[in-house]
Amino acid sequence: MLRFLTAGESHGPSLTVIVEGLPAGLPITVEEIADELARRRLGYGRGPRMRFERDEVRITGGVRHGRTLGSPVSIEILNTEWPKWEKEMSAAPGEPSEKLTAPRPGHADLVGMQKYGFDDARDVLERASARETTARVAAGALAKALLSELGIAIVSHVVRIGAATAPTEVKPGPDDRDTVDASDVRCFDSASEADMIAEIKSAAKDGDSLGGVAEVIAYGVPAGLGSHVHWDRKMDGLLAGALMSIQAVKAVEIGDGVAQAAQRGSVAHDAIARDAAAQGSGGYVRRTDHAGGLEGGMTSGAPLIARVSMKPLATLNRPVLETVDVATGESTVSFKERTDVTAVPALGVIAEAMTAIVLASEALRKFGGDSVAEFRRNATAYLEHLGETPSRARS
Repeated sequence: MLRFLTAGESHGPSLTVIVEGLPAGLPITVEEIADELARRRLGYGRGPRMRFERDEVRITGGVRHGRTLGSPVSIEILNTEWPKWEKEMSAAPGEPSEKLTAPRPGHADLVGMQKYGFDDARDVLERASARETTARVAAGALAKALLSELGIAIVSHVVRIGAATAPTEVKPGPDDRDTVDASDVRCFDSASEADMIAEIKSAAKDGDSLGGVAEVIAYGVPAGLGSHVHWDRKMDGLLAGALMSIQAVKAVEIGDGVAQAAQRGSVAHDAIARDAAAQGSGGYVRRTDHAGGLEGGMTSGAPLIARVSMKPLATLNRPVLETVDVATGESTVSFKERTDVTAVPALGVIAEAMTAIVLASEALRKFGGDSVAEFRRNATAYLEHLGETPSRARS
């Protein structure tokens, strides 16, 4: 299985991620990781900080001459703004120049202060910040590299920003990533892009923020990842948990999950047919994909589809949300930290990373292997086994 752990604060010297469980021999470079991090910074509505917070990447362990060693991979993402924050965020004993005591509604500020006994919201917000997802995207780059060995490709696109929506039946294919990224809002439907930009402009004029929905699709996923036998091995739960852990995400939908709640079973489920060309699913195909590629907690071989809903960001450029100053007990408005009008375009890239990590972990559980060559051999043998008839498979 694949495991990862991130460390670091938003304004700290760097973010670090350690990824454990990758087989030896996986090709990876700093440039590939940096390319994924650059995609996270895309999108109309991002703040000025996206222009100056360059992501400088260093691989500090687990890779030699462009290939993994089978040991934990350590990646450091440097903060080029650190000199401005070195005194405020110093690890040495001292005091901050000011304390943030007017917590933002909708953020981790107040509850974090209560839970840990802090009198300064910065002790909470620095780690609760979505900047942490930079480290996740770096880990996701490694997971994507491993999945590519199996022919699995993951793409995302924005289907909603505020009230502006794109038709969900229009989906990008595995080769459409560059087309999506070329959109100012990472929307695959060009007719909807202008409406989304208008929504952002309107919210920006009012000093407000917007949420939205990103859809992530994984192509080429073989049948049989995940399991029906335990609650904590069901792929639906693993995927939903990973996506819900993204900052500001409040809902996850697998396939047509919401619509299915109002449908009859005769129309909600995916008919099964034979197709000898469908190698990843043993020669079986689904006529539709209402289930989003998951049945009984396992991948079915159909494209895996999840929609991720993000709430509006809790920091507003025109603070108007009522709060309480915890130092004085008086009513006030929340403080303003650097922010974007919306981060939904970035959400899709982060959702890709988390989906990749879950799929890579389950692929490693299923196929194993200490080296990439062994991992591929095991996967190939399994796919050949899928093509056998049930009676032959039991013999």
